[in-house]
Amino acid sequence: MAKATYDQALRRLLLHEGGYTNHPDDPGGPTNFGITIYDYRKYVKPGATAADVKAMRLDEAKAIYRAKYWDAQRCDELPAGVDDAVFDYGVNSGIGRSGKVLRRCLDLPDNTSIVTDAVVAAAKQADAARLVSAICDERLSFLKSLKTWAVFGRGWGQRVAEVRAYSLQLAAQRTAAVPEAAPVSQKIGKGVVPVA
Repeated sequence: MAKATYDQALRRLLLHEGGYTNHPDDPGGPTNFGITIYDYRKYVKPGATAADVKAMRLDEAKAIYRAKYWDAQRCDELPAGVDDAVFDYGVNSGIGRSGKVLRRCLDLPDNTSIVTDAVVAAAKQADAARLVSAICDERLSFLKSLKTWAVFGRGWGQRVAEVRAYSLQLAAQRTAAVPEAAPVSQKIGKGVVPVA
């Protein structure tokens, strides 16, 4: 909805995602600032290695998040709160899934994940708080179904709870200024990343 919404969403996302990690149970493999080696190869350097991902600059990660997640899901056009919930879900589980879930929650066909003009229009007509809750409910249900829930579930559950709380706050104040971000738990991220 506004640049401030994106800036806060990105700041919170980076706190959740943390710095470099290469957890053996994480199918994303080497990851830095939440950008997997697969995405780094796709968007920045086709032959990237784990060392390249580890050396990734924060500005590279920010550019990927803006173009390939926020803009790709047309978050600037979505209602406040819905933008944050969709963005974080897309980063965590892929924009293919977040786009389909957004469509499903709006009672639109989910045979594609593309956020079209019809999706944006339906989102603007929907009750933003209910839509945020529906998206977060589906997201949590999906995460609980993953075999890696036993390893990452506590952090994922906390992340969804924090995204829900903040997105609901945004939705409640959608005609007012963007609220200051609620604190993000420092325990759930993979590390604390200073945002320039």
